[in-house]
Amino acid sequence: MRNGRSFFLVYILFFFCLMSSMIFPRMFGCLFSVTVLLVATNASAIAEPVELASPDGRITAQFLLSDQGEPQYQVQYQERDVIVRSNLGLTLKDHRDLDRGFVIESKSARSHTSTWQPLAGERSTIHDHYNEMIVGLKQSGDDAGRLDVHLRAYNEGFAVSYTVPEQEHLSEFVISDEQTEFRFKEDYFCWDTKDAQGLYFRVPISKVGRGAERPLVVEMEDGPYVALGEARMVDYSRMRFQTSPKDKNTLIPDLAGEVSATASFSTPWRYVMIADSPGQLLENNDLVLNLNEPCAIADTSWIVPGKAIRSELNTARCKATIDWAVEMNARYLLIDAGWYGPERDNASDATTVTVDPNRKSGPFDLHEVIAYAKTRQIGVILYVNHRALEQQLDVLLPLYKKWGVAGIKFGFVNVGEQKWTNWLHDAIAKCAEYQLVVDVHDDYRPTGWSRTYPNLLTQEGIKGNETMPTAEENVILPFTRYLCGPADYTVCYYSGRLKTTRAHQLAASIVYFSPLQLIFWYDKPAQYRGERELDVFKQVPTKWDETHVLHGEIGKYVTIARRDGDRWFVGSMNAGEQRSLEIPLSFLESGTQYTVSIHADGHPDGTNKTKVSNSSRTVSRNTILTAEMAANGGHAVVLTPLK
Repeated sequence: MRNGRSFFLVYILFFFCLMSSMIFPRMFGCLFSVTVLLVATNASAIAEPVELASPDGRITAQFLLSDQGEPQYQVQYQERDVIVRSNLGLTLKDHRDLDRGFVIESKSARSHTSTWQPLAGERSTIHDHYNEMIVGLKQSGDDAGRLDVHLRAYNEGFAVSYTVPEQEHLSEFVISDEQTEFRFKEDYFCWDTKDAQGLYFRVPISKVGRGAERPLVVEMEDGPYVALGEARMVDYSRMRFQTSPKDKNTLIPDLAGEVSATASFSTPWRYVMIADSPGQLLENNDLVLNLNEPCAIADTSWIVPGKAIRSELNTARCKATIDWAVEMNARYLLIDAGWYGPERDNASDATTVTVDPNRKSGPFDLHEVIAYAKTRQIGVILYVNHRALEQQLDVLLPLYKKWGVAGIKFGFVNVGEQKWTNWLHDAIAKCAEYQLVVDVHDDYRPTGWSRTYPNLLTQEGIKGNETMPTAEENVILPFTRYLCGPADYTVCYYSGRLKTTRAHQLAASIVYFSPLQLIFWYDKPAQYRGERELDVFKQVPTKWDETHVLHGEIGKYVTIARRDGDRWFVGSMNAGEQRSLEIPLSFLESGTQYTVSIHADGHPDGTNKTKVSNSSRTVSRNTILTAEMAANGGHAVVLTPLK
């Protein structure tokens, strides 16, 4: 009504000036010209794009409406088109869609700058700096809807989400689809996998089809690199990506199901991470955490990150593994599937210790194991399949707390639909009430929930050593899967089934980030011979103060340097052919000498993948190391300042 009244007043003024200029041309001719200019300027302002820029000005974005009132956006990086004009909006079930027929009702802008400290991160301090625009949209007609579009520009990328504000016709509604598009100028290559634990393939956008996991990394010709993903996926169905049937250069959401919502409901963030190199994408991945809510746990002192080693279901072997864990400076013992019966049998009772006959390896007294672990300051994590968790969670949590259990590994959780998103997040929150840390397996990929509930130390959602991936697959992961958060890769060392060198596995413990890092997967304490190179596993922490990617090409090689206090760890992983990489130590503190321990492929020609060479010397920030790596090899370095 307000807009109609304004238009009527402008029309009367226009008619008055027109008539006056005809009767008194000298007196009112100028006024007529000014009025026409005012009307034209007002109409132009309504059609003008809403501008947004990152704090450093390198990323710019515009929000605009099409001739049909469709909300749209576009994004540039250093004045180069990244996302070209793409639609926004929501498709509703049994209501008018919120995707067209809009006018801009309001807009508000703000800037935000803060820092925060994660409990266990790749950096000890995270900077949260962005510019935001909220555009309020309104449709016309009796069934008119309103939609608020939130747009943020960070130095690391761009993000968009929706809020459906309170309104008469939409107190309750169902989102059946999203109209959010990611349209590129060309049919660029991207890194696609259809399974959270699957293989990656480099394919054109046009060949993605349906069900591409997030993050989805797109290689624009001559740069930059772009990662599309999902953050703050709370009370919603999981998004994957699919090629738009309307345009081969466009990706659109592929939701796992409908979403039931009420007024003031906000959707997850859809982000566009942008960087000059694959390594810079990893350095920019704080964006995912920044798009989530702050920590909801008042006291986090009980949440302890650390390494873990798995044991067989045998009391004596568990004790031996606990002793080994102490020697390796690990924090946890994992009791894996089978301790309470066949995990896939709904009748198996996770309140009892009833070992699966198919997994039985001798006498097993869980309570004796927990008691012994406590004397060695090792926490015990129990595996529980989703079947038991869904049936018994509220009984299990206080019971496990009473037993002295430190955490739970969730097995084969259901993911995708809104109800399973909510179940999982509620379960993690309940675990926090009983001071239990969590490791989620199998197909769950993070969207930043660990910022809000940091007792979620890690999750799988990766093709790790459970399936013995190739080195090529391993060096795709830092630039794809690890962009969205920690992963439980399950690092191995002794297994003869490994398709990499042992030095490659040493480096993986540095390159791969996980506040709960499983080491020696498939390995046994009896295999340990005190090998010097295993000092890497002994010393490597699972949280970091600083992280830098020194080298990286997706699927070929990677070098990452990470700092813990005054020590630095540098891991290099190689795929394919034998390779030599220079590692400048310019990140070290000026004026300080360091002892470097180097653990490299003993046979760079690839003739022996189990041999590791060990050496040490004194270096400074002016030193350049050379990582000589075998095909599918690796190189691990520990730098300690001389006192």
